[in-house]
Amino acid sequence: MEFRKQKPIYLQIADRLMEQILGGEPAEDDRMPSVRDVAAAMGVNPNTVMRTFEYLQGEEIIYNRRGVGYFVSPDAKNKILAEQRREFLEEELPLIKQKMQMLGIGMDELLK
Repeated sequence: MEFRKQKPIYLQIADRLMEQILGGEPAEDDRMPSVRDVAAAMGVNPNTVMRTFEYLQGEEIIYNRRGVGYFVSPDAKNKILAEQRREFLEEELPLIKQKMQMLGIGMDELLK
């Protein structure tokens, strides 16, 4: 995975894991890959992945079963979708609207 400089690596890993959850792998209540497995697959330090898992747990996307590992929370997909919709509407869409106005692109042209 190639990382961008604009966003912390642990959040980029979280985004990738949330995309996988939205895709159904792993499904709700399924076990997440281990911290070491994710670190090896992404080519990062396990501490970075642990930070990612702690972030996802704080967002209630995953939960920890002590001694067993991390699992996808029930309703994780809905939580991810709600947050991504909010982020799009509040952060990305205003920038798109501003760029459209600057370039003189109307809604009719956009819908084509």
